[in-house]
Amino acid sequence: MDKKTFTKKKMNILEIIYSFFLFAFTFDYWKIFYLIEKCILRTMMLILGCIMYPIIRMRLKKSQYCPPLLNRIFFWTATDIARKIRMKEITSEEVVSTFIARCKEVNPILNAIVEDNYKNALEEARAVDYFLNTTTQSIKCIAEEMPLFGVPITIKASIAVKDFSIAVGVTSEKHIKAEKNADVIRKVREAGGIILLTSNTPELCMFWETFNNIIGRTSNPYDTRRTSGGSTGGEAALISSGASVMGLASDVAGSIRLPAMFCGIFGHKPTSYWISCKGHRPIGTNKRWNDTFTIGVMTRYAIDLPLILRSITTSKKCMKCLDRQVDIRTIKIFYLDDKYCKILGSSIDMEIKLAINNLTNHLKSTYQCQVQKVELKNLKYAMEIGSLTPFELNKTETIFNLNDGTKPWKSVFLVLVQRLFNLNSHTWGSILYGILVRFLEILPTSVYKDILKKRSLLKKELELILDKNAVLICPTFNACAHYHSEIYYKFLNIAYMNIFNSLSLPVTQCPMGLNRNGLPIGLQIIANDSCDHLTIALAKEIEKQFGGWQVPPSNINTVT
Repeated sequence: MDKKTFTKKKMNILEIIYSFFLFAFTFDYWKIFYLIEKCILRTMMLILGCIMYPIIRMRLKKSQYCPPLLNRIFFWTATDIARKIRMKEITSEEVVSTFIARCKEVNPILNAIVEDNYKNALEEARAVDYFLNTTTQSIKCIAEEMPLFGVPITIKASIAVKDFSIAVGVTSEKHIKAEKNADVIRKVREAGGIILLTSNTPELCMFWETFNNIIGRTSNPYDTRRTSGGSTGGEAALISSGASVMGLASDVAGSIRLPAMFCGIFGHKPTSYWISCKGHRPIGTNKRWNDTFTIGVMTRYAIDLPLILRSITTSKKCMKCLDRQVDIRTIKIFYLDDKYCKILGSSIDMEIKLAINNLTNHLKSTYQCQVQKVELKNLKYAMEIGSLTPFELNKTETIFNLNDGTKPWKSVFLVLVQRLFNLNSHTWGSILYGILVRFLEILPTSVYKDILKKRSLLKKELELILDKNAVLICPTFNACAHYHSEIYYKFLNIAYMNIFNSLSLPVTQCPMGLNRNGLPIGLQIIANDSCDHLTIALAKEIEKQFGGWQVPPSNINTVT
């Protein structure tokens, strides 16, 4: 072999070695990790579903129905109720009495109330009526200063109301009362709202089904064999059944939107920091807490979303945003196609796909909106990005570190063993959260850093697409409300909601009618930071075109 040939072969070998190392260092290992992870998780959920499905079906009992809605007041918006009270067309006492009677009717069926405030609420209502009959203050001035004057409102039990239980489902603390009002409660009272009751949540809001060992399980008014969702399931069930017209809620991983969809009402997760979270339990002391967690609102009617948001916000930006006039014709509409919906979780039900299609067609034909499918390269990592939450909110109160959330955790294994032998009364949802956190903690730091990069890239993708005058339409969940306990093998689908908490974007859940089985379906409208006015404007249009909230079934035909 001559020197020239040898040199040539040597160069070829070096090129091969170089190419190998170049491939090794530039290959996206996430593609393999992602596929393996998805395969393992979906297989686990399939196996768990095969075990739980027949057990759940065997335990099903006949569904109960709430009594029919016979009073016209139930079909008034909170905006109308406030106006009629100010104009003395109806008394606050009559309104409050009507809702109290409805609460007493439905709660034995739904089990949604933690603690009532009926006696004080009636006294406050009488004081409202007396004030209106004796004041010289103008109606306009009252509307501006106290927009909720005389209107009853219900509160998620994790939001502190002075002298009310703040146990949030923790049995060892069931006698503990809130020492002072949360900031949002103070704002509600300043706006003239009358607090009717506090509503049920899972233990420390740590699950997507509303159950705890103090109050028990809350059911769905459309079918009591099914869940009302979580963690704001009590609030959603009451509003949907007509026992409340609107309420305060909170959202860290879909806790407003899932119950709102399952119960066929509107739920809004506002722009981060617009609503004070002080006074909520669980407590979060991590810097990222208020990026991910928000207090928000639930309403039966879309028009009431800005009314309640204006009343509880501490942000001037929020007030300016809600005052903006929106021309729907100028909004750009983006939506996810089937391909991207499948990679987020289970396949989307055909009726939800049809609802999204009906909405985009309506906006295109009626308002000539620009409607376009969107491809978000990093959206397929939604579940992984959502898993950042336990890492970033590591100073959050759980059953393993009660009170301020900064204490060292109890042994998750010990708590699990105690639960297996019935030596503690914690719920499985809370315990599974601890197991999940411990599993995530053993992942390499490099994986965590890679997920952070994926989130940053996805955030930039969305900010670029949405800008200041565009929205994204996507499913809230893959299907309608499921039977109690099915969330254990369906929880991967929370990625549809959790991703927008991780990205700190405002979202409105909108009902889109009932499916073939008479159960609510819905979708989410997402916008950029400080663009809540866009999602709320579209929520109003959706209600106008597609009917919004639908009356749950009863044993007697509903009379309006």
